[in-house]
Amino acid sequence: MIAISSAALAAVLAPVAAAPAATSAPTAVRAPYVDKRVNHCAPPHPGCRPGAVAHYWYKRGSSARGVGWVYASREGVRSGTARWLVKRPGGAWKTGGKWKAAKRIGSFVETSWGRDGHTGPKYPRGTKVCVQFKGLSTKACVTLK
Repeated sequence: MIAISSAALAAVLAPVAAAPAATSAPTAVRAPYVDKRVNHCAPPHPGCRPGAVAHYWYKRGSSARGVGWVYASREGVRSGTARWLVKRPGGAWKTGGKWKAAKRIGSFVETSWGRDGHTGPKYPRGTKVCVQFKGLSTKACVTLK
């Protein structure tokens, strides 16, 4: 059996005793980014003819919004080609994504641009993002808040 003197034990435990106690509750750390998802179906049709979903992100306190991805869908068709458009507050419509063929999934077609994460183009708060299908005058739009 090994005998430990009280002086040796005190020398080993002194740094531990001197360390600040971790008894206080940990403070909640706020994430540096806010992630949001907005969606909208174009009226007046039942279902989404067409529908739009956009994932956007921003740093707290910033007015710039990064668009990670845009999704377009249209119900009741077998095929389609879509693109997304963007309009900054007070600006003109610009193309956000090129025309892209939509794939059939059951009773609707869908396509998307971008990817997850904090990537993609940045726009000011209040920018409108719309999806448009060829041959359809109705657009589905969302606003980046």
